[in-house]
Amino acid sequence: MISEDERKLLFMRWLFMSLEHLILLILIILVGVLFFKLTFKILRYLAINTIVGLILVGILNFLGVTHIHLNLINLLIIAIGGVIGVFILIIISLL
Repeated sequence: MISEDERKLLFMRWLFMSLEHLILLILIILVGVLFFKLTFKILRYLAINTIVGLILVGILNFLGVTHIHLNLINLLIIAIGGVIGVFILIIISLL
């Protein structure tokens, strides 16, 4: 049979193990929430840059100032650089 002291010891071990698992679960949830918040902020930033850059490229192409082809590489430059990326593409297209 298990003595009273051994029962208390086993209960304390179980309690601390449960507490460690609870703390680990809370930390995992916090890291996950932080990861998703940062991911959505970055995606929102890229979406805004892309929209502003594409509108600017559309206006410049329509006015005949320059003719920038919209392919994947140019779109990535516009998405990351925004207005500065458009000006880089304008300089490259004029060369």
